[in-house]
Amino acid sequence: MNARTRTALAVLLALSAAAFPVTQAAVASTAPPSPSTCTSAADTGGLDTAALCAALGSLPDSDTTAALVRVGGTDGTWRGSAGVHDLDTARPADPRGRFRAGSVTKVFTAAVVLQLAAERKVDLGAPARRYLPALVPAAYGDATVRQLLDHTSGIPAADMPGGTVEEAYAHRFDLHPPESMVENATAKAPEFAPGTKQHYLNINYTVLGLLIEKVTGRPYAEEVGRRVLRPLRLRDTYYPGTDPRIEGPHNHGYQRFAHPDGTTELRDVTTWGQTESYAAGDIISTTADLERFLRALFTGRVVPRPQLEEMFTLPAASVREYGSGAPASYSAGLSVITLGGREVWGKTGSRYGYTSAIAATRDLSRTMVLDVGATDAKGEDMNSTELALIVAAFGAPSA
Repeated sequence: MNARTRTALAVLLALSAAAFPVTQAAVASTAPPSPSTCTSAADTGGLDTAALCAALGSLPDSDTTAALVRVGGTDGTWRGSAGVHDLDTARPADPRGRFRAGSVTKVFTAAVVLQLAAERKVDLGAPARRYLPALVPAAYGDATVRQLLDHTSGIPAADMPGGTVEEAYAHRFDLHPPESMVENATAKAPEFAPGTKQHYLNINYTVLGLLIEKVTGRPYAEEVGRRVLRPLRLRDTYYPGTDPRIEGPHNHGYQRFAHPDGTTELRDVTTWGQTESYAAGDIISTTADLERFLRALFTGRVVPRPQLEEMFTLPAASVREYGSGAPASYSAGLSVITLGGREVWGKTGSRYGYTSAIAATRDLSRTMVLDVGATDAKGEDMNSTELALIVAAFGAPSA
């Protein structure tokens, strides 16, 4: 898994409140800084709207081509957008534009699995192999559905082409059947005994997507549509399948590519196949749809209350990735961090050209949904605009 996709909220733990500079260098002469648009309700409830607007800076800059933000909750409401729709025309970014939400997809996947658990069609404590005996081998026979949900299964990542950004770009239209990815991953030895450690990997949710298909008898995307998208009227949210394009209104995504001579270029990566991300990260949505989903989820309208607790419960496991014995930070579909003295639950995502986040306090006094056109969405460092927006909305991480 790419370091960036561990989740922006988790990375915040290691950062100080002073480390949020927004680079102001224009990305191209054809795309001058675009004035940001900031609006708020009459009662902002203590929201630091000045900090939120300042976080948008003079986009586009060298890190970010566009940003779309919605902050809400009982504390007040704020909307912001900045940057450009595309670098060629330099038109202002469309605040209603669709984008690739990356690993925010996992929240939808987890919600459907938890619905199936509420219906007693899936036992969270049962081995995943019970539902997928032909796909999950005996070596992984002890890994449970719950351990897939919270990344403690021990299943390693599948081998994928593209060790560099340039190589990944060359393979951007490759097709990756989810069954093949699971077969590739489970042909390897387990990383650890199930339940003992936590390693955030897409493969867990690839298996869950196939489990949903097996249990329901319907394609994964169809089942999420039937259970979540249509009931909540999320009309701008969909799964692209094998189509590498983004349908409907959307802002373009760009990736920075380095050349051997030390120069760099920004390449339009809007059109990019997503089959390798499947139930772990291929959803396309808008900030308005994700805000509606977030509120419905936290209020028990998507997952019944007893099963919803799984999303707010961390496993008793240490984090494998850092080797420090740090406690787990991922639950069933979400992650948690303390910001501004309050627990904030949410999920981030990144696909080339786009980073996104949904986050909220559990009582919904503060919610946030954002999409940032990051020019290095899968880099080691968090995008500076995304980081500044999260801290402006919720506060600095606890020391």
